Amino acid sequence: MALDLGALALKYTGLAVSDHDSIVAINIFIALLCGCIVFGHLLEGNRWVNESTTALVLGLITGGVILICTKGVNSRILIFSEDIFFIYLLPPIIFNAGFQVKKKQFFRNFATIILFGAAGTLISFVIITFGAMGLFSKLDVGPLELGDYLAIGAIFSATDSVCTLQVLNQDEAPLLYSLVFGEGVVNDATSVVLFNAIQNIDINHFDVFVLLQFIGKFLYLFFTSTVLGVAAGLLSAYIIKKLCFARHSTDREVAIMILMAYLSYMLSMLLDLSGILTVFFCGIVMSHYTWHNVTESSRVTTKHTFATLSFIAEIFLFLYVGMDALDIDKWKLASSSPKKPIALSAVILGLVMVGRAAFVFPLSFLSNLSKKESHPKISFNQQVIIWWAGLMRGAVSIALAYNKFTTSGHTAVRVNAVMITSTIIVVLFSTMVRLLYLTA
Repeated sequence: MALDLGALALKYTGLAVSDHDSIVAINIFIALLCGCIVFGHLLEGNRWVNESTTALVLGLITGGVILICTKGVNSRILIFSEDIFFIYLLPPIIFNAGFQVKKKQFFRNFATIILFGAAGTLISFVIITFGAMGLFSKLDVGPLELGDYLAIGAIFSATDSVCTLQVLNQDEAPLLYSLVFGEGVVNDATSVVLFNAIQNIDINHFDVFVLLQFIGKFLYLFFTSTVLGVAAGLLSAYIIKKLCFARHSTDREVAIMILMAYLSYMLSMLLDLSGILTVFFCGIVMSHYTWHNVTESSRVTTKHTFATLSFIAEIFLFLYVGMDALDIDKWKLASSSPKKPIALSAVILGLVMVGRAAFVFPLSFLSNLSKKESHPKISFNQQVIIWWAGLMRGAVSIALAYNKFTTSGHTAVRVNAVMITSTIIVVLFSTMVRLLYLTA
């Protein structure tokens, strides 16, 4: 029943699964997406219930039904690919985050956001990595190398602030919203850059030179990715202003904005940079310059188009994570009982909590010291909310874990299955529990 998304591209070369299975799977998944939107709308009165949490629960229910119907063989309609996630699903989410951001608040707190999102993520990465090296061996997880531990540190340093932002009001708490939102985006970009940098260094001959090379690679990726995004945004503004597309068709204005945004992301990926940072800053620049050079109808169209694409991509991800949580093959391979993945997940959650506390409170103190009296400082209650909100792990952690520990969504190695199942438990638990707590 499961369909590899990559099979859709192969279908035209004669290498795909049957057309009937493909059509059935896609129809069911689209119907589920529609169901998530409908139920999310009907339950809108409950603050903690939104389309994302509805998709998560509906994914779990659907996975259970499919598992029963297939007699324990399968729980998914589609086989997820991390390439599909990074190429098609992540760009609209991150771009829309940059495009919709309130720039005044974001840049007013830019230094604190970078401090939390970059320096804070590095501190969390170090604590999770060394904590995993010291504790995983006691749980008999399996053979893990230094590169695996470093990758684990990067995977679980990536937060998921999307759900948290849905229960924070941007107008009621502008400072808190700006910090959580900005840190979330920069954190995701930093985690992916860290993960990619780890894959490109020689772990077997690790020394001071390799460490310096790693730091240099990280700073290079961070800076060049940002510059590329700004340049792409400015170029789109210049093209639209000089060529006056609106004299002939507003469709061309909308098309050039969408294509330039996606081109910036793909060009960043082609150059082995951070597509997340590139498309985020491209979104900010486009909303500030390009958006004001187009007609009123184009402004309305682009705003709703980007928001809709981001909305659908988020629901898709949560729906899939819910279904994949019941992938029976990974659970059987990981352990004869769920105790080991649950114990490992508890250890990871503990490390995440310690790693986050190790930078949120000290860096908030430093940020408050550097602020002038005219700028609001981060209160202790706000620091606790920032710490708690950042404990969520989501789609980026899932995608990086799949990238590291599976091949095309599958794994035949026990330790890899343990890591995947543990990641799914962490994502499900942290998302549901922290949403309930924040809205209590």
